[in-house]
Amino acid sequence: MTEPASVLVVGASAAGLATAEALRRKGYGGELTLLGEEVHPPYDRPPLSKQVLAGTWEPDRAHLRPSEALDARFVLGDPAVALDVPARSVRTASGRELAADAVVIATGVRARTLPGSDDLAGVHVLRTLADSLALRADLVAGRRLVVVGDGVLGAEVAATARGLGLDVTLAGPQRTPLEAQLGLLVGTALADLHADRGVRLRLGAAVTGLTGRDGRVDGVRLDTGEVLPADVVVVALGAVPATEWLHGSGLALDNGVVCDARCQAAEGVHAVGDVARWHHDLLGVPLRLENRTNATEQAALVADNILGAQRVYTPVPYFWTDQFDARIHVHGTPTPDAEATVVEGDLAARRFVAVYRRDDRAVGVLGWNMPKQARQHRQRLLDPILEGRR
Repeated sequence: MTEPASVLVVGASAAGLATAEALRRKGYGGELTLLGEEVHPPYDRPPLSKQVLAGTWEPDRAHLRPSEALDARFVLGDPAVALDVPARSVRTASGRELAADAVVIATGVRARTLPGSDDLAGVHVLRTLADSLALRADLVAGRRLVVVGDGVLGAEVAATARGLGLDVTLAGPQRTPLEAQLGLLVGTALADLHADRGVRLRLGAAVTGLTGRDGRVDGVRLDTGEVLPADVVVVALGAVPATEWLHGSGLALDNGVVCDARCQAAEGVHAVGDVARWHHDLLGVPLRLENRTNATEQAALVADNILGAQRVYTPVPYFWTDQFDARIHVHGTPTPDAEATVVEGDLAARRFVAVYRRDDRAVGVLGWNMPKQARQHRQRLLDPILEGRR
C-alpha cells in the first residue's frame, strides 16, 4: 500500500488529535488536516465532569496541546456536513470542500436530551467544554441539583456538585448507580457511597419530564408522580454517535460507523474513538467504546493501518471513573449477568478487587481504590484476549 499524500481527520477531538500525532510519530510526512466542529482546539473530556466543573482547573488546563512537530492544519468551528466516500472529500457547513487520500472519522458522540429541555433555562447536558463552563456557572449560583441519569457521567456530576455544597438528587431507572454496567454488587457499593456523602437517591423510577416556571426549570417529574424540586438539572442519559452528517454517504451506520477489525469503514476511510463500531476478532462481537483510553489506543492502530499495516484492533476494554474518594478502574467486559466476586481487599472498607465471571470464564476485573492489584488480576484472568494479541 502506498503511503497517502494527504490525510484528513474529521473531528478535532482527543481521538482525532491522537491519530494525527501517531501518524507523525510513525514518520508520516504528508499533508495533515484536522477539521473540528468546535472553535476550541482539542481538549480532554474526562476533566469536564470533575476538575473543570469543580473549578479546580482553569479551562485551558484541559486543552491538549499538540507538539510543535505535528505540522498540521487546523480548521475549527466549521462542522462536516457530508462525505463523498469515493472522492474522499468532505463538505463543511461553510461550504468548504476538503479532500484527501485518506479520511479518518473522529466525530465522537452527542449527548441525549429530554423532550422540552431546550425550552427551559437551567437544564444542561455535559459533553463539551462550553457545556461544562455553563453548568458550573449555574451550580455556583444554584442550590438544588437534580441529575437525570444513573450511569458514569451522572454519578460523576452528582459527586462533583455535592463537593461544591449543593443539595443533589440522583434520579434514574436502575436500582443502583451503574448497575447496567457493573452489576448489583458494585452498584450497591456506589449507592452507599453517594448516600453517605449526602446525595439523595431516587432510583428505580423513570423520569417523564421537567417542570418550569417563568422559563426556568423548577422540577423533575418521575413516573411515580413525584416531582423533585430543582434549580439546576443535568441530563446524563448517555450519548449517540455523531453520524448524522454521514447519512447518504454509503457507509454502514449502526450505533456508530461500522468498521472491520482494522477499523476501516471503506477503502481509504477509517473511524476512531467514540464514533467507531468495529469488530473485535477475539471477542467475536462488534464493540463501540466511549472512553479516553480507547481513543488513544485505537488512534495508534489506525495510524499504523493508514501507513500500510494490516493490524486488527483487539484491546482489553478499560475505563475508569472518579467519584468522591473512590477511584474505580474497570478492565474487560463486565456485565450485570456476570457473577462478581471480591477476590482481594474489603468491600466494606471500599478498597477491593472484584472479578466478573460468566460461563466459568473471567470476563472483567474491577478495582476500587486498588489500581495496581486490579491490573495484576487483569493479566492473569483475561487470558483469552491477552493471549490472542500475542
